[in-house]
Amino acid sequence: MLYDLVRPFLFALDAETAHELTLAGLRTAAARLLPACPVPQGPPVRVMGLDFPNRIGLAAGLDKNGCCIDGLATLGFGFLEIGTVTPRPQPGNPKPRLFRLPERQAIINRMGFNNDGVDALIANVRRARYRGILGINIGKNFDTPIERAADDYLACLRKVYGLASYVTVNVSSPNTKDLRRLQGESELDSLLGALKREQAQLADRNGRYVPLALKVAPDLDAAQIGTIAGGLRRHRIDAVIATNTTVSRQGVEGLPHAGEAGGLSGAPLFARSTEVVAALAQALHGEIPIIAAGGIVDGKTARAKLEAGATLVQIYSGLIYRGPALVREAVAATRNFPAR
Repeated sequence: MLYDLVRPFLFALDAETAHELTLAGLRTAAARLLPACPVPQGPPVRVMGLDFPNRIGLAAGLDKNGCCIDGLATLGFGFLEIGTVTPRPQPGNPKPRLFRLPERQAIINRMGFNNDGVDALIANVRRARYRGILGINIGKNFDTPIERAADDYLACLRKVYGLASYVTVNVSSPNTKDLRRLQGESELDSLLGALKREQAQLADRNGRYVPLALKVAPDLDAAQIGTIAGGLRRHRIDAVIATNTTVSRQGVEGLPHAGEAGGLSGAPLFARSTEVVAALAQALHGEIPIIAAGGIVDGKTARAKLEAGATLVQIYSGLIYRGPALVREAVAATRNFPAR
């Protein structure tokens, strides 16, 4: 496989440099070299009123600015999610801020929502040829007070609404100060209420309903999961994504870079994120679909997410270690999973 040949070169580089080089390569390939690849069929699954050609998607974070949509579309994903994007451009946290832990197929990042701002993302989406399902993940600027966070989410929602297949509300990154406070009962209730009111107005104005998904953290106890499930049901949110990265270091203790601040993703996250999927499935009683992310490194772990109660699956860190072969393997492993 080509990626097996390229990976040693990429892993010899600083992780963020390798990331940027990979994105540049995808842009070049999409523009000059690679024909559009047929997306592997599932059979299709209907979620949030949308028809997904297969259950495997790209998680947010890899293409924050939507600059590589066409290149990523050639890899066989059933859907793509770009972002997280904020109203204004921001540089994110100081470098270095991205670290590989190859012994455990893990990554630690403290990127801090580095992105070129929502207007730049919109311009990139408009230039893309991709016409498949596109999620856009939105967040708040680091210097917006948490009490005014809804203003940022609403600003982003208004701008991306006409271009997104669905919009994800990211309240669970550990790398923006106080962001996870928005998972608290009163804060979440206020935010979801404001977003649903705006969604209704935008649907009337655009003549199209764009679903809203909420992305939650893995570092939640049973009571918090119950509270979030209640808020999702009360506000009729269209889906929940479980989960973001974890602040835990379980499974990577003592490894180089394990002590770096930030969110841990990859194989060590699999067990905990899957527990959250199962807890949400039990609390939601099938009323709201679950999109699972966290620790998917092969077909078996992708299918395990569905068995825990998810309907769709997203990958990111596993892609860094396995390359495009992971997408094909995960699609094959979930193709015949029974419809819920």
